[in-house]
Amino acid sequence: MNTLPGVFPAGEILPFDGSAVLHRDFMSPDEADDVFARLREEEPWQSHSLTMFGRTVAEPRLSVWHGDDGVSYTYSGVPRHPVAWTPLLSELRDRCARTAGASFNGMLANLYRDGGDSMGWHADDEPVLGPEPVIASVSLGAERRFDLRHRSSGEQVSILLPHGSLLVMSGASQSHWVHRIARSARVSSARINLTFRRLL
Repeated sequence: MNTLPGVFPAGEILPFDGSAVLHRDFMSPDEADDVFARLREEEPWQSHSLTMFGRTVAEPRLSVWHGDDGVSYTYSGVPRHPVAWTPLLSELRDRCARTAGASFNGMLANLYRDGGDSMGWHADDEPVLGPEPVIASVSLGAERRFDLRHRSSGEQVSILLPHGSLLVMSGASQSHWVHRIARSARVSSARINLTFRRLL
């Protein structure tokens, strides 16, 4: 496994077939603390059910879909209708757009309550996102390990996503790599992840 600890201000973490750039200091520690606390309190966090192998199970995290008017999103087989942007989320969207060099009309927010909450292997490769989507992912709260695995070679890259960081995935990354947030018994506190994207 190629493990990169992410001790750089900004850097490419994928060796080939796409791009994933970590902006480690996207927010100051104080700002990240404030944004995390506000989102934890103010977001209308929802629990969703998923159908896996013929069984209906609770999604192992809470989530909210924000988007422009009429921008719905079907994720894990569940249609999500947009909750309006708040002033805070609109500001964050604009900052992510400037850093990523892309525009966004939707955002999936995830609340991982502790290390028992997770996200399985997947790619953000739905047709509605286009062939080479730009995904801007803000991490707040508990530091969690982010794994990427190449679809063909099986090569794996793992990195810790710090509080207040931004990861921008672009190019062919969603076509060639899958990613996850694995369970961790060592994590006892919460993490919020905001993934901005553009639906066509």
